[in-house]
Amino acid sequence: MSSEKAKPAGIWPAVKPFVNGGTSGMLATCVIQPIDMIKVRIQLGQGSAVQVTKNMLRDEGFGAFYKGLSAGLLRQATYTTARLGSFRILTNKAVAANDGKPLPLYQKALCGLTAGAIGASVGSPADLALIRMQADATLPAVQRRNYKNAFHALYRIVADEGVLALWKGAGPTVVRAMALNMGMLASYDQTVEFFRDSLGVGDAMTVVGASAVSGFFASACSLPFDYVKTQIQKMQPDGEGRYPYSGSWDCTMKTLKSGGPLKFYTGFPVYCVRIAPHVMLTWIFLNQIQKLQKSSGL
Repeated sequence: MSSEKAKPAGIWPAVKPFVNGGTSGMLATCVIQPIDMIKVRIQLGQGSAVQVTKNMLRDEGFGAFYKGLSAGLLRQATYTTARLGSFRILTNKAVAANDGKPLPLYQKALCGLTAGAIGASVGSPADLALIRMQADATLPAVQRRNYKNAFHALYRIVADEGVLALWKGAGPTVVRAMALNMGMLASYDQTVEFFRDSLGVGDAMTVVGASAVSGFFASACSLPFDYVKTQIQKMQPDGEGRYPYSGSWDCTMKTLKSGGPLKFYTGFPVYCVRIAPHVMLTWIFLNQIQKLQKSSGL
């Protein structure tokens, strides 16, 4: 009689990558949320990180750092569940089609692009709710929406602006997510294979090292798209009412002409500090969840 544990049957093997992905993203968000909240306040011109932190503690209390957490968790439950789950499903199918051999980097990148598009499309409503909830406290009292939680925000957006408003600005968001996930997902799998198979590095160091590489490439691949999106969002008309850019493509071409490719990487260190920690924590939590499931026979 075989001493091996029976493999889980039914629907669990199919949904497990999605459950694991969403859970790891939600755990990472619980750790990163205060940092992300401070980041939003800095972007809205409320001062340095130290000033923002002191003002929030004095005026709003510790709970202010977790304002919008419900929307952040909902975003991970949709966006990260979809992107990490679909990436693992896609790569598993690609490996099977490749007779079990490791995938070349370009195939991992294609799987990452597809997973990013799926995740961003699913997660766009929660992303909109998160941004609005985080920015709400910075608005004048008469302009605040006063959403109670993420679900109340989604309900109000649909009631006030229509269902399609949930995907407002989804185009640039999807493109950025495709670039970010191509860098994040493909580089992680590739680095794990290199560290484990070529260098013989232990499991813990492999996960930490691959997570750091993944965070770097997620930032490097997505910043140019984020830069263009920011330029479009903050542009102001001149005295004759003309805007500096007619659209994203026009902004891209004019930026290349005036500053070259490196112009798109303005502020890269700060951007990497914003993106990389969440990416690293997501992978680390995912690895621990998978270990726990393996020891439990799941």
